[in-house]
Amino acid sequence: MKIYIKYMVSMRCKLVVKEELKKLGIEKVQIELGLVEIFEPVSDSQYEKLKKNLLLTGLEMLDDKKSILIGKIKNVIIEMIHYSDDVPKINFSDYLSKKLDYNYTYLSNIFSEVNGITLQQFIINHRIERIKELLLYEELNLTEIAHKLHYSSAAHLSTQFKRVTGSSPSDFKQMREKRLINLENL
Repeated sequence: MKIYIKYMVSMRCKLVVKEELKKLGIEKVQIELGLVEIFEPVSDSQYEKLKKNLLLTGLEMLDDKKSILIGKIKNVIIEMIHYSDDVPKINFSDYLSKKLDYNYTYLSNIFSEVNGITLQQFIINHRIERIKELLLYEELNLTEIAHKLHYSSAAHLSTQFKRVTGSSPSDFKQMREKRLINLENL
């Protein structure tokens, strides 16, 4: 049995789901971002308890096909940008189409219809969040970050970052440093 779960986007979420399943005595499982595969029989009461308990933690089991597909799209993007060492060298549209076995236009239209933003904007927003993480870690310079996330150049990355956040990557980094200094002076 496969169960798709909305908002399951981090390792912490996976641990929460695993714990909820364990409480219900369900242990033969495989857990991925947004998906739980159960390899043992599950009673209706266990299923309903799981659904209720996950809601209490902020996670939601998906039932309809559109929601499941949107969940899959989000999980592929999040996994690709945040948890993969290398972002695919092919276009995001080709990657999504290949990974989910759907035409990109179809995926994009459904995504926009349900979420109110374009699929491309969702990808950009996640790339920007990943850039913020990498800037805060201070392990890579801007050129290395641009290369890692397959931007054509550091200038392209900076332009997109400023368009989305309102500040340049270097301003973002300086704001963090100022906040840290201010906290130290308390």
